[in-house]
Amino acid sequence: MATRRYGTIVKHLTDDPDTAVELCGKLNDEILLHLGEAIADEVQRRAVEDGDQDAVIAEAFEHGFSKDGMASRPWINGPYVVCPGAIISKSKVNHRCRFVSVNDTWIWDCAELIHEEKRSSPGKTDGFRAVALLPKIERMELDVVTGRARSGQHSVDHVISYEVRKGQLVEVSQRNVAPKGMQ
Repeated sequence: MATRRYGTIVKHLTDDPDTAVELCGKLNDEILLHLGEAIADEVQRRAVEDGDQDAVIAEAFEHGFSKDGMASRPWINGPYVVCPGAIISKSKVNHRCRFVSVNDTWIWDCAELIHEEKRSSPGKTDGFRAVALLPKIERMELDVVTGRARSGQHSVDHVISYEVRKGQLVEVSQRNVAPKGMQ
């Protein structure tokens, strides 16, 4: 197979980013879907190979939790979206928690997850803290879900939604969730 040369198209895309829109408009649906998947795969590959996962996770465990142990909001660090999560248990049936959902899937089950590390929470309460790393994939949607369990019944209190746009994490909405029957 002959060596492919991409210099001209790469130059066009580099010099005029609107060329990407023009190129996508010329591709059929099957090729466009394949290209989108290839781009997401390449972003994830680069995040795995180019980032220092251990350093980012260590820093997140130092600065990604409040004094009471609750996880902070996610942020961008290099090629990663850094997502702290925590559960703080007062008893076996009562706890507070905050975790991230990615494209409507819990972070620990999402296909984009690069790495997650969990640690027991220090202090007098039970629970754990976790830090998960995701690649910065354009249009990825994240929901930061804050909830609690009382007498074994879990409820959601607050949700903050984000989207990755042009490599930045942008807040798109916040909503309080009232328990059933309460307004």
